Formats: sequence, C-alpha cells, structure tokens
Amino acid sequence: MRLDITGRHVDITPALRQLIDKRLVRLGKLLNDSVISAQVILSKEKYRLQSEIVVHARGDRTLRGNGEDTTWVNAVRQASAKIEQQAHKVKGKWAERKRRAASPRAVTDADAATAPAGPRIVRASRYAVKPMSIEDAALQVDSRAESFVVFRNADTDAVSILYKRKDGNLGLIEPD
Repeated sequence: MRLDITGRHVDITPALRQLIDKRLVRLGKLLNDSVISAQVILSKEKYRLQSEIVVHARGDRTLRGNGEDTTWVNAVRQASAKIEQQAHKVKGKWAERKRRAASPRAVTDADAATAPAGPRIVRASRYAVKPMSIEDAALQVDSRAESFVVFRNADTDAVSILYKRKDGNLGLIEPD
C-alpha cells in the first residue's frame, strides 16, 4: 500500500507517522489487503487539529473520513473510525456479490434456518408414467434429450426406470 502523508502547518513526527501506520494497518486487515493507496492530510488551525484520510481500494472504491479534535490521537481515530464504518459496508457488498454468484437464488434468513445442509433438491415438472414395453422405453430414451424414462412395464405392471449408462448401454431399474 502506498501512503502519502501531508502536513499543513504541521511537522510530521515519527510518533505521528507511527499512529497513522497503526490505524491503516488495522484498516488493511479489515479489507483483506485490498487497499491500494492512502492519503493522509493533517492540518492545524489555532487549537483545532484536523485529519483527513482518503483510502483507495480495489474496484474503484474511495473511502473518506474526517476527524477534528484537540489531540492528534483523537483526530486520527475519528477519521479512521469513519473509514472503518465505510469499509464494513464495502466488505459486506463484496461478500454479498460472492454469495449471489455462488447460489442461483437469494436465500432469506427464514430459508437458511429451515434448509438442510445437504444438496438442494430441484423439483422437475410432472412426469407422466405411461404403460409400455421395455423395447418401447428404449426407443424413448434414444429419442429424448433426457437420459432416462419412467414407465409402467406392460408385462409386470410395475413402475420401472430405463436409463442411459456411461458406457453407452441401457440400465433397467425394477422394484422387487
């Protein structure tokens, strides 16, 4: 991270530089080291000490905070607190964007409490179970885009499933 410290009517002492570095390191950890650069402007007008911190983060994000107090510690703390508040909001947006990209639909809090942790079940449209022979079912599997067909076996009157196997053959699932 590039850091520019400017003092207006102020000498930048090593203690002041250390105070600013300490606050910006904390901010860098909060944003997972996505901070590109920071500009700190310290100014003094009579008894008022003002600090302005501008942080540039990834994604063209600019975080800005101002602080004003009678001590440098409090002025820098106020400015960095405002930036940390903005950083929490930005980080939440980044996390939300990742969550939306990972799941096809948004999950509400109520859904999250009742949803099981396992794989999600996607309900397909209704499937008509027609009576047919195994040979007719094999023709259906070959002609359809789906790799299976559910049918009522005309010989046994049981519901069976005929599916296309990975080796190119057809598999038959029948109840006992």
